Amino acid sequence: MKKYRRVFQGNPDFNKSAFLNWRIEKNDRIGNLISIGQGFIRSSKYTLELCVQDNSNKIADELIFPILTNLNHGIELYLKALIWTLNFIKSNDKNFPKTHNLYDLMVQSLELIHDVDGDGAGGHFVNSAIVLLDYINEINETIKTDSKSDNTDFSRYPFSRKLEDHFYVSTKDNVEIDIINLLEIINEIEQVLDDRVNYFYYHRLLETD
Repeated sequence: MKKYRRVFQGNPDFNKSAFLNWRIEKNDRIGNLISIGQGFIRSSKYTLELCVQDNSNKIADELIFPILTNLNHGIELYLKALIWTLNFIKSNDKNFPKTHNLYDLMVQSLELIHDVDGDGAGGHFVNSAIVLLDYINEINETIKTDSKSDNTDFSRYPFSRKLEDHFYVSTKDNVEIDIINLLEIINEIEQVLDDRVNYFYYHRLLETD
């Protein structure tokens, strides 16, 4: 029997080791959220790019679940980092968002940007994040979720917490995703979140401390 080799150790080849804490700082919780959120979105994008390059074996049918899970969780972390940053700017640092609902997080973000910078900044964020808003709205319409019935785990489990089948299980029709379109959307979402969150955190919060 082959001996088990530990995972949590470095590989002799430096480039074949992943460092958990090279992009993580001990006293930088918001920055850590941003770093991990970026990782989730990029893992989603890079995996989807492989499917776009060659899906002759229909591997996308399997990988689409972690692709969506990582994308949505990355969006969640970015929005929570943004909300926490804006709360710090308002000297209200205790308010860390607990919800996983992307729509609720987006609404909170817009309200706080308006409070911090007025209508102009809020309008700019809406205009630059229109694809993100459309994506979140499409998810909510598709999975039929709201604040009382949160089905955002649809890509992690085939059924809800109440053991009810998710929409793609309960239907007899094909449920398809355009992976080319999704890749374009991921690229736009990554760009706007990276731009706006980094602006408020690194340029507005840290530079004024």
